[in-house]
Amino acid sequence: MQDGTLIAPGYVQETAPARGNAYAADCPTRQLLDRIGDKWSALILLLLGDGELRFNALKRRIDGISQKMLSQTLRSLERDGLVTRTVAPTVPVSVTYAITPLARELMAALRLMIDWAETRMGAVAAAQRRYDRPK
Repeated sequence: MQDGTLIAPGYVQETAPARGNAYAADCPTRQLLDRIGDKWSALILLLLGDGELRFNALKRRIDGISQKMLSQTLRSLERDGLVTRTVAPTVPVSVTYAITPLARELMAALRLMIDWAETRMGAVAAAQRRYDRPK
């Protein structure tokens, strides 16, 4: 079934997807912003944007993430439709993670955000020092 309005036999006018309002307290957009704005989620998605990876490969590449946090974040990303989990019936079982087409739409924005943070940290640190100076 196609989303849209039937305007003539065989022709469907596409409807725009529902748009949230992140400024509204009860808008679920805020939950999604929390998910993609979380440091672990952004790093996981960026790594998976280069291709599928196994759990331990992700853990090795993301310095400082605990096994529990990686597991929780992957489950949340899977629930949100941003990551797929594939289990291969091998001995031992092999599990790989990959991003979905929905997550692929995010990649450019996430890369820009990470690039900005990496290249502007000096300016932010200087601003913090100025702010923290006794007045």
